[in-house]
Amino acid sequence: MPRDRRRPVYSTNPDVRTRCRKCGSNPCRCSRKVRSLPPDQQEAHIRREKKGRRGKTVTVVSNLQLSAEDMKSLAKRLKRACGTGGTVKDGNIEIQGDHRDKVAGELQALGYKTKFTGG
Repeated sequence: MPRDRRRPVYSTNPDVRTRCRKCGSNPCRCSRKVRSLPPDQQEAHIRREKKGRRGKTVTVVSNLQLSAEDMKSLAKRLKRACGTGGTVKDGNIEIQGDHRDKVAGELQALGYKTKFTGG
């Protein structure tokens, strides 16, 4: 059962009733806005993952402090540069396939510092 659908039937903890209806956390995290830092103040970590993806390779860009809109627009630009699909999950950009060099080149052209992580 998805986490957001589970709820306690009975609890003596008073904090259980004060959870946010949108995000389900206490205190609410959905109203907090994230500000984007300029590219020259950020270092993007780029790694390749296969674990838990049925053998498919995915390039993951993490460690970026961007707003949701900026993250989506950056993901779209990276997907277009690599010619593949991808998504934004948990604050990371996932690009289908092993495109670490293309992603690093595109991010450096935008002014980000890049670092390859994860062997």
